[in-house]
Amino acid sequence: MNSARALVTGGAGFLGSHLCDALLGEGYAVVAADNLLTGRLSNLEHLRNESRFEFLEQDVCAAIQCGAVNYVFHFASPASPVDYAAHGIETLRVGSFGTFEALEVAKKHSASFMMASTSECYGDPLEHPQRETYWGHVNPIGPRSVYDEAKRFSEAVTMAYHRYHKVDTRILRIFNTYGPRMQINDGRVIPNFMWQALRGQNLTVYGDGSQTRSFCYVSDEVDGIVRLSKSSEQEPVNIGNPTEFTILDCAKRVVAVSGSASKIQFEPLPQDDPKQRRPDISKARRLLGWEPKVDLETGLKLSLEYFQKAVQERSGALR
Repeated sequence: MNSARALVTGGAGFLGSHLCDALLGEGYAVVAADNLLTGRLSNLEHLRNESRFEFLEQDVCAAIQCGAVNYVFHFASPASPVDYAAHGIETLRVGSFGTFEALEVAKKHSASFMMASTSECYGDPLEHPQRETYWGHVNPIGPRSVYDEAKRFSEAVTMAYHRYHKVDTRILRIFNTYGPRMQINDGRVIPNFMWQALRGQNLTVYGDGSQTRSFCYVSDEVDGIVRLSKSSEQEPVNIGNPTEFTILDCAKRVVAVSGSASKIQFEPLPQDDPKQRRPDISKARRLLGWEPKVDLETGLKLSLEYFQKAVQERSGALR
């Protein structure tokens, strides 16, 4: 049995909670720290009676009192456009102060460290697909900059602690991930489409829908995260699905899987919305032996029951 102990900041969030499950499955004892700004205790309800799990409600921008740990996974941050638009200052704080605090925990306990970065570091990319060596094309003062630049700064802090303090670090660049436990209607593509389709509303597609995204099902994403944590790679690694879809095609697939009669409604493209997004995962394939297994249609079907329940609960609350 693995006797290691891990800290997961943002552990009550969509991806953080799935990571907690995976680490417990690997034999870790897990401490999840979250101030519940965007995380939800319901994501951890199934761990209520798990003796190896502890929840710490706190802002990780303050000193984290979690005890000795062997691994720190820094996943705390608003991640959806709706959330970081509403909580821009908090997003910048957790990407800066929060990253320093999480790294201090790793430094103090000689723990390994992983930060959850994002494909948003590439901005509206001029290189396609995006390799880890691409420095990005980011508007540093635009409406999305609170998230983009927070993550870019967080990567810089992580590499500084590796270089100056010899902390054993990993940087994970996450591309669009979806699945159960996402907040419904949170500004991300698939929850928005599911919310609208399951309510019989028109699906909102921005621009002409030709912009592209690559969607990774959460079980594949977590598998990549765990593999990266066991590697010795210090520099960024893309973990995402390289199969590319237009937003319009994704909308049509959600309509088909949900059995909805919804139509497509086109709206103006938001400022700085990336025109294309697709990871080059050659590095993950080579170093980790990782690539995604779940295609979009299968992942949508696996997520449908969760989204149906989430829509029912949210609709009831709104009424």
